[in-house]
Order: sequence, then C-alpha cells, then structure tokens
Amino acid sequence: MKRYDRPLTRWRFAAVLMCLFALPASAADKPVKVYILAGQSNMVGIGQVTGGSSRWGSEFVDPELSVYSGAYDAKSDYEKLKPTKTLKLESFGGVRPTPYPGGGTQVARGFIAIKTTGVYELRPGYGGSTHNIMEVDGKEVYRREVGQDAAHTNVKLTAGEKVPFKITYLTGQANGLGWIVRMDIPGTLSTVVKQDGKFAYLVDRKGNWVDRKDVWYKGVVTAAANKWLSVGCGAGSSSIGPELGFGHVVGDHHDEPVLILKASQGNRSLGWDFLPPGSEQYEHDGYVYAGYKDTPARWEKGTEPTPINWYAGKQYDDCFTAAHKVLDNFDGEFPHWKGRGYEIAGFGWWQGHKDGGEPHASRYEQNLVHLIKTLRHEFKSPDAPFVVATIGFEGWQMHGAHRKVAEAQLAVSGDKGKYPEFNGNVLTVETRDFWPKVEESPRNQGFHYHGNAETYMRVGEAMGRGMLELLKVGK
Repeated sequence: MKRYDRPLTRWRFAAVLMCLFALPASAADKPVKVYILAGQSNMVGIGQVTGGSSRWGSEFVDPELSVYSGAYDAKSDYEKLKPTKTLKLESFGGVRPTPYPGGGTQVARGFIAIKTTGVYELRPGYGGSTHNIMEVDGKEVYRREVGQDAAHTNVKLTAGEKVPFKITYLTGQANGLGWIVRMDIPGTLSTVVKQDGKFAYLVDRKGNWVDRKDVWYKGVVTAAANKWLSVGCGAGSSSIGPELGFGHVVGDHHDEPVLILKASQGNRSLGWDFLPPGSEQYEHDGYVYAGYKDTPARWEKGTEPTPINWYAGKQYDDCFTAAHKVLDNFDGEFPHWKGRGYEIAGFGWWQGHKDGGEPHASRYEQNLVHLIKTLRHEFKSPDAPFVVATIGFEGWQMHGAHRKVAEAQLAVSGDKGKYPEFNGNVLTVETRDFWPKVEESPRNQGFHYHGNAETYMRVGEAMGRGMLELLKVGK
C-alpha cells in the first residue's frame, strides 16, 4: 500500500504531530509550499461526493413522539418507561414538521418505507437537534453526543419495505427535521470510498471525511472554499476536483505544510479567455483573431472591430490577479502560518474542452507553451515544475479537435524533447485511461466526465505523482 493510500486516522495524525514537534527548528520554519492549480470547469471540480441530500418526509410512516420525564439518561430504558405524553406527528420532516412539545426526554418512533432500494445515510436533526441517537430496524445508524462529532452507519433499505425507526434526542432541542442521502450511486465519492473501498485515506475510522491538517486549500474566482483539504473544494460543498488527490500526494511528500491555491473558471478557452499576456493577433480564414487585451474574439480582416464586454485574456487576468492578492496578503489570509513565508512549489493545469474547435485547437500547443512561460514569470518562479493533465473525453476513442488538443498537451512535455528548456521541469500526464462509463457514473454529462469522482481522484493523483517526478529531477 502506498503512503497516500493509508487513512489519516486519529492515531496517525497524532504520530504526525509528534514528528513535527520533533523536527529541528530549521525544518519547522521552512516556507509553506504553494501549488497553483488552474483550468476550466473540470479543474473547478464536478466530481460528485454523493447523489445529493434531500429533506426527509414522505419516507416516514405513522411517526409519533413520546416524552419521558427528566433529562436524557443513558442508563434508562425508554422502551420500558411510561411516557408523560404521546403526540402523533402529522408532519415529519419537510420544511414545517409538527412542533415537538418539549420538556423531558423526547423519543420519536415510527416506520421508514423507502421508494428506491439502496444504501442510505440518515442525518436526523438540525442545529442543536442533531444531538440524538437514531436506530433503524433495531440497529444504530447515527449518534451524536454533545461535544462530539456525528458517527454514521449506512443502512441498506429495500423499496416498499416498512422498517421501524427510533430517534432519541439527547437535549431539549428536538424536532422532526432531517436529511437522507443515498450512498451507493455509482461513481460518487461516497460509493467509491465507502462501498468500493478505494482511496481509504479520505475517511477516518468512523467513516467521516477527514480534513488533511497539513494541507490548506484556498480557491479564488470559483470553487472558493477556504479550509483544510477535504471534500467540498470543488464547485460546491458536495463536489471535488483534482485538488483532493493531488493535495494528498504532495502533502505526503513534503515535511513543510502545503497550500493548494486554485484559480479556475468553467467554460473558458486558452485561445481566448485564458490567452496569456503577450499573445499576438493572427489571421485565419479571412478573420483577424484577438491578441491579448483585444476585443472581440475575431473580426473580418480589413474592418474595424466592435468591442464587446470581454477581452482576450480577461480570465487569465481575473484568476491570477486574485491569486496574487492572496499571496500578497499571505499572513492575513493564513494566520496559522504567520511569519513563515511561502515559495511557489509548482503549477498544475487541466483544461481544453472549450478549445475543441478551430482555430483554437491548432494553436493550443503554442498557447500552452506561452502560458507555462508566462505563469512562471508572473509568479517569479522560473524553475517551478509545471504539470499538465491531458483532456480525456471519450478516452482512447477521442477524435477530431479534442484529440488535437490532447496531442498538443502531450507535445509540451519535457520528456518528448520538442522543448529542451522544459526537460525535467514540465510533464504532461495522460488521463484518457480514466474516462468513466456513463452507466458507472452519477450523471450523463460527458464534458464533466459524468461527474465521476473516481476520475477526478485519479487525475489528481496522477498530477501529484507527476509533480513528485519533477521535484525529484530538480534536486
């Protein structure tokens, strides 16, 4: 098992802390390693963590609430005690559940009859009412004691089968709110990790997603989470991008802490939106195409262009100006690293879908070469390793302009010999092996790799391993 395949358990984390305290002061004070990741929507991150949670309600049959005298006592058997009052709950879940009467220890009982067979995670309560213990068919599926994190145990439910449930609330804050999540939808991170047993390092012994405490994630423009690396650093709180696999690989490599700084935006091309500064106009089929800062994207040769509310390179400017602002205020953005400083450790680029037409596809290689050189200059890191991930749409069946983009991405790799100055410091990793089958994915959306979380994890890990290969060469 590789180092980054092992779960970051509580015991492993404690060991890491002990090692950190044992480091000589010089190692503990080394600058933070910063990796800048950029690209379009798949870099933003569309890998689905679950099939999506929904408020529960109609799944529950004949719910009622019993109230027992006194505060909750773990030694009490509430099945044998007589309640002081019992209330039939006309509405359970939804947005306006029947209010609980309060007072004493409150226990909700009834039945669950699910509509679709599957493996589910149940999340009872909201706010203070999440302090409870839930059982389904006599087995505990949820527990959150005061001051503790929630512990979940997934349960398989069969469509149309009625099984009993019980929720024992541990505090006076109690209500019928709750959420239900199907955990075995093919291709979601929950299924891949918790059902298929892959990427085990992403969860702890209780099955909760871990926060990687030596790798911080900061997103600008989009995917704007700002936290220790974990799930939810993609397009939303229930999505991931390649940063997750990448961050674990490079985090395992470095003794120093790591910052993943992601500057990305969906539906953007390198030939127009991300066009690097210094790019010049060119002609194609009777049109003049914009150079950096020109607008519109093209105009007929011999005519005057009519400006639009966008210009060539605007996304480059927006993304990397935002990245500069973060780094220029490093101590303020990351007070836990105040005074430590940082160094650019490398760049990662995953993009290309919107360049899948002409003339952008034919110019992708020269634009990518220019991007690599420009970013290194921009961030004053001329020797920083640069990893490119190919686009992988349709896998090895890829054809047409997208294939031309993938071939351009491969051409810039230093090991190909075409660009001697990139030897040992630029590497392209192939992703077409990671193309997912739609029937093994949470959605039918090819341009987002069908939302398949395993694909995003494998791309991220491949980029991370590519970065380590360059780091070793650079030593």
